[in-house]
Amino acid sequence: MRRREFVAAGALGLAGSALPGGLSAAVRSPRPSHAQLAWQRRELALFLHFGVNTFTDREWGDGTEDPRIFDPSALDARQWTRAARAGGFRTVILTAKHHDGFCLWPSRLTRHSVASSPWRRGRGDVVRELADAARNDGLRLGLYLSPWDRHEPSYGSGDRYNDFYCAQLEELLTGYGPVTEVWFDGANGEGPNGRRQAYDWPRIHRVVRRHQPHAVIFSDAGPDIRWAGNERGEAGDPNWCTVNPAAVPFPGASGDQVTSALLHGDPDGTAWRPAECDVSIRPGWFWHPAEDGQVRSVDNLVDLYLTSVGRNSGLLLNVPPTREGLLHPTDVERLAGFDRRRRVVFDADLARGTRVVSRSSSRDGRALDLELALPRPVAFDVVSLAERIELGQSIDRYAVEHWDGGWRPLTEGTTIGHRKMDRVAPVTAGRLRVTLTSRRGPPRLAGLALHRLGASAGPGAGS
Repeated sequence: MRRREFVAAGALGLAGSALPGGLSAAVRSPRPSHAQLAWQRRELALFLHFGVNTFTDREWGDGTEDPRIFDPSALDARQWTRAARAGGFRTVILTAKHHDGFCLWPSRLTRHSVASSPWRRGRGDVVRELADAARNDGLRLGLYLSPWDRHEPSYGSGDRYNDFYCAQLEELLTGYGPVTEVWFDGANGEGPNGRRQAYDWPRIHRVVRRHQPHAVIFSDAGPDIRWAGNERGEAGDPNWCTVNPAAVPFPGASGDQVTSALLHGDPDGTAWRPAECDVSIRPGWFWHPAEDGQVRSVDNLVDLYLTSVGRNSGLLLNVPPTREGLLHPTDVERLAGFDRRRRVVFDADLARGTRVVSRSSSRDGRALDLELALPRPVAFDVVSLAERIELGQSIDRYAVEHWDGGWRPLTEGTTIGHRKMDRVAPVTAGRLRVTLTSRRGPPRLAGLALHRLGASAGPGAGS
């Protein structure tokens, strides 16, 4: 997180402020763990869908693929991690195994892996090469192990398959150094005898906690990070970090109420489980040559940033390697352009130097009005707010106004969280008023920033 984007809480006169009327403590609400807080502040992760589907031109394999088709001619994991760094990403997450069951590491539990491929003469290990590349380039490693395995004969057998799956998970979590995020979904197809597999999620989570205690676990149902409810890169608005765990009881649960819970969280939720938005830079998740001309533009990537990170979520952007084992030049160019554009827009905080002209609180301390004076009138079209989420998510309504012969509304919403970025009609202003309310204690604003996005992404925007 670029802290310089925000007017510091101390500069706004908020840090350490006492509550009026002798109140000294907020109603305690769920708070993030150290790992969750660090995850939210990183904001951006890169997804890498790679495997036999890359060579069959499919999205889902069926498990009958011949491992000999996997033979990337120029695989370079350093090219992946350098492109990720150039895009401003902090974590890379690899599909170590997708639904087809083909393993990108030489698993001792199956021959359906890189060990049976001609790549590196059967001695290759994509997970190892990426782990080494990430470490060299200062990135964190995440891994996805599909619970649905269409190749494994024990799938659908219950405990026998859970033994197999947990053993594979242990291989990944003990052989490649620190893992920051372990990514699960609820994919659950038919077993060989027509049964669906009953995944032992508590056991699976215990495996992660035992071997990678500092990792966050992602799935529809968390327990640390939840799915945002769609694959469009759009978090809900509002989007609370807190959830009611019973609303999404297991990965793969479905229904309108589940979708709403994933999109919006729950202001009265008892668990801290922020959302992650997964979306692909291309129409598909794996590389397809027919999609080389359909890569998202820089403008579109910035829009995704605003609808994910800008709505109190993380952004997980998929960029799939080609059959050569390289990220496509167009994808690499867009990632770099995305970072340049974000730096130009969001590193320029037009509210820098703002001072508090007046502030007033309600008697119970749960409403706060701030009048702010900018050093000079500035033109902007994005209002960025941040909350002190290390203490929980307390703000449940905000409004921002600007002075134009009277107070005129700019934007309003129901919650903020780690980051809330609202696009507004272009305006020039030198005075702002911010109104905050909370049912949980004093509103804890971490900062405010103003930016000018403009209508065009400018040089390097792409098509």
